[in-house]
Amino acid sequence: MPKNVRYPHVMLRALAAAALVASLPGAAQAATPQYSTGSRLHAPTATRSWTGRLLVPTSFRTTPSLSAKVVVTLQPVAPLAHGATSLLVTGTRRVKGVLWVRVLLPVRPNGTQGWARADAFRFVSTALRVLIDQSDRRLTLFRRGRPIMRVPVAIGTSATPTPTGKFAVAEMIRTHTPGAFLGPVVFPLTGYSRVLNEYAGGNGRVAMHGTSLPRLIGTRASHGCIRIHNSNVARLSRLVRPGVPVTIRL
Repeated sequence: MPKNVRYPHVMLRALAAAALVASLPGAAQAATPQYSTGSRLHAPTATRSWTGRLLVPTSFRTTPSLSAKVVVTLQPVAPLAHGATSLLVTGTRRVKGVLWVRVLLPVRPNGTQGWARADAFRFVSTALRVLIDQSDRRLTLFRRGRPIMRVPVAIGTSATPTPTGKFAVAEMIRTHTPGAFLGPVVFPLTGYSRVLNEYAGGNGRVAMHGTSLPRLIGTRASHGCIRIHNSNVARLSRLVRPGVPVTIRL
């Protein structure tokens, strides 16, 4: 998480919501999902993953059963930029003829997953995935398992480290303010800081974003976010969309 900025609820909503409401369709505009896709859905691999765009308000459960405990209920409109809610598929199961999908949820604790019926989604696949190596201070974007972009990044300090694990891009926010502290584009992830529950009006959400302090790229400088040169985060924004898998390792 960046320092010296209200992140993300105050600043990002003010900067980005209006633009993305117009550019990303809401649930009312969504078409009927194609059930034939279910036979191809699978957990992420090195070359392919699936994203489910939420069509209706949906409760996610601990097991694929309507009687199972609810983990969280999500809306089809994402909370920060008011675009579509898109979730990374991590598994499938057919129960009494009904296809259920397991997805990675943008809630604490990191790595939380939940089940919902497949008819709550429209599915698309992607060949992209992101790897962030903290030891090298480097982000690599892969397509079909091959690196197509490698760029240096800044990571969290030793006191406020960037969390490790398997995440996904939760939203994409164009700030339309290249000189802003967060740069021109912010990618909130499904992960949260492990040491901060609140920071500067936000809830400890970790993101990949640009920076107004490029001299700190390659160092430990943030409250947990991954800072990227503005030109590089702009390149990412032309390729990466919500639901793309992100692995962060030491």
